[in-house]
Amino acid sequence: MRGYSDLDVWNRAMDLASMIYGLGPSMPKSELYGMTSQMQRAAASVPANIAEGYQRGTRKDYARFIAIARGSVAEVETFLLLAARVGHLTDAKVQPCLQTAGEVGRMLTRLKQRLDEAPLRSSPPAPNP
Repeated sequence: MRGYSDLDVWNRAMDLASMIYGLGPSMPKSELYGMTSQMQRAAASVPANIAEGYQRGTRKDYARFIAIARGSVAEVETFLLLAARVGHLTDAKVQPCLQTAGEVGRMLTRLKQRLDEAPLRSSPPAPNP
């Protein structure tokens, strides 16, 4: 049986979280407990929600946690755009993260659609979008 760590979307979400944590040293020290922390928490919540939803055991719960993960991706994108807008990060640092966030968002959307369309059963599928 496959687990959440085998999912492509979980692995790409982990890549995104790693990228966001890598931006921390580029952010101003004054933002350590503000924007930097919020952006990192939002990024970490994406793979965490994928994992938690997968382990919940029902398709309905899984779909709900995937929706939460999609919201966290939007939060990450917003913080990236804000950090660039206020001059905390350069476009060169932000763009690769935005591209990965977009990819993860699209993968989550496809997964949510598959979960919503599939017949109900007791355990979540192990799709590999």
